[in-house]
Amino acid sequence: MTPPPTPTALPAAPLTVAAVQAGPAPGDVAGNAATAGRLVRRAADRGARVAVLPELFLPAYHPPALAADPAGTDVAADPTADVDDPRLDPLRSAARDGGTVVVVGAAVRHPDGRRTISSLVVDRTGGVRVGYDKQQLWGDERDLFVPGGRGATLLVDGWRFGLGICYDGCFPEHGRAAAADGAHGYLCPSGYLAGSEHRRDLYYAARALDNTMYVVFANSVGGEPPWRFNGGAAVYDPEGRPLARGADTGEDVLVATLDPAALAATRAAHSMLVDRLPHQGAVRAVLTA
Repeated sequence: MTPPPTPTALPAAPLTVAAVQAGPAPGDVAGNAATAGRLVRRAADRGARVAVLPELFLPAYHPPALAADPAGTDVAADPTADVDDPRLDPLRSAARDGGTVVVVGAAVRHPDGRRTISSLVVDRTGGVRVGYDKQQLWGDERDLFVPGGRGATLLVDGWRFGLGICYDGCFPEHGRAAAADGAHGYLCPSGYLAGSEHRRDLYYAARALDNTMYVVFANSVGGEPPWRFNGGAAVYDPEGRPLARGADTGEDVLVATLDPAALAATRAAHSMLVDRLPHQGAVRAVLTA
């Protein structure tokens, strides 16, 4: 049986983060990297030290373009080395100039031929690495990509962040795995289509409250049907309340500060992480009425 997670030490200081909603152009990695750089600079100007951009932002979440031109839409990457792709230079410069860690969605081609929906992590020196490969693929994504095989945790200034991508966040177990690793927050680049507003606003608030951790949710916005996205980027506090939330339309950068004291107070008042039973009802009685 797996024991309940043991909460890790709290961060020493607050951290300002940004959740971005924007509409990338299908297939234009260079142009979208430039847009990402502009948005990261906007976040940095408002004090953000972590910026999260949507799922597949660099090629855009547009399956026809992703299927038609894999060589043009994908970033070739070796998980053991920095990504070397000059199209990403505007994003590297923005991260370096602003002192901001960036999490941005990409289609990644691995040396063994696997193609994944991934989050790239751009550090404050401008280095780019593959941070996480999406584990829960949704619908027709399975025709183009393979799932990742492990979770990932990002460390920034004493804060521990679990990494997820869109559909991952629909599974309570995924957020709980991050919490079990001691996460203080959960970063989720996403691509929610118009019409999914109820689920969009429910899932990530629930993951925050389930695990008494902050959630940073980024989402695409705009586009042509059927690939029209609904914004609503948000930062949720550890009780699932939005500290900042975008509208359903329009580009935006939502900035909020994560507070260790608020995290501590929430976990003291709502102790689900330490109270969780290791078996959670795995042995069950069957009743007939």
